[in-house]
Amino acid sequence: MAMRQTPLTCSGHTRPVVDLAFSGITPYGYFLISACKDGKPMLRQGDTGDWIGTFLGHKGAVWGATLNKEATKAATAAADFTAKVWDAVTGDEVLTLAHKHIVKSVNFTQDSNFLLTGGNDKVLRIYDLNKPEAEPLEIAGHTSAIKKALWCNNDQQILSAADDKTIRLWDKNTKESVKTLSFEATVSSMEYIPDGEILVITYGRTIAFYNAHSLDLIKTVDAPASIHSASLHPDKDFFVAGGDDFKLYKYDYTTKEEMESYKGHFGPVHCVRFSPDGELYASGSEDGTLRLWQTAVGKTYGLWKCVLPEELSSENSEALYCPPAEIKA
Repeated sequence: MAMRQTPLTCSGHTRPVVDLAFSGITPYGYFLISACKDGKPMLRQGDTGDWIGTFLGHKGAVWGATLNKEATKAATAAADFTAKVWDAVTGDEVLTLAHKHIVKSVNFTQDSNFLLTGGNDKVLRIYDLNKPEAEPLEIAGHTSAIKKALWCNNDQQILSAADDKTIRLWDKNTKESVKTLSFEATVSSMEYIPDGEILVITYGRTIAFYNAHSLDLIKTVDAPASIHSASLHPDKDFFVAGGDDFKLYKYDYTTKEEMESYKGHFGPVHCVRFSPDGELYASGSEDGTLRLWQTAVGKTYGLWKCVLPEELSSENSEALYCPPAEIKA
């Protein structure tokens, strides 16, 4: 008997959810932050989707959000020409970093001391969070708005994706571009996997995997629809992707074969990420919700409590218990 995927629905946002990120695993579990066009990023318990708090202070759509590994700090990028740093425990605003245009991307170094930002003014900025009054280090070179900027290679290098249809690898110290990848379509998303130095990018219907050091292509997979985001499982067994057709696709990373697809959202999927333990993946959509999906359907984990078929008596074999289809977290 096939098990039915039952996503947990996290409501609360009033506009499209455009970015999400998980923290690392902490003594208190792991956490999830979501960026939304309603201007109110939210923090949730990662394994259940339970709402913890909302970061209030932006005066425009929030395009990017991230947590540091320990989930003690959050950062957000917004249309009000600012990036903000928050205390993720109290919810208090710690810093507002003024920019010259819409900010799209924020990313902490591993030690949480520096914040990398990128946005519509085409410039990468590195802020020393211990010296907030100091001018940021600026790196220019992109010819269109920057969509995503990430630290890589032990925070010595930076990967950036922009609307100029390029991904560039930069040296932090020299501020020079080391390598450039060019595409026929705008890159819609980028994920960096430090373990194995893998770069996951999406453009058009394509999900592509690159070596993050050399920017050599590892493999590409074409999906049935235009894809906005993809994420590789921590064990690199499979990856998930979502896009224009409201579906979540799961592929075998080795064979590139589609394993399953699920429809749950009522609008295009803008972002998808695996949890740090790989037990679930979260998706954010135009429909204003986040959904949490089980990696191994039918496993008891978080709010999912499932009885395996062999545990049921024969006369009740059809009464497989899984949560109801709509679980509001």
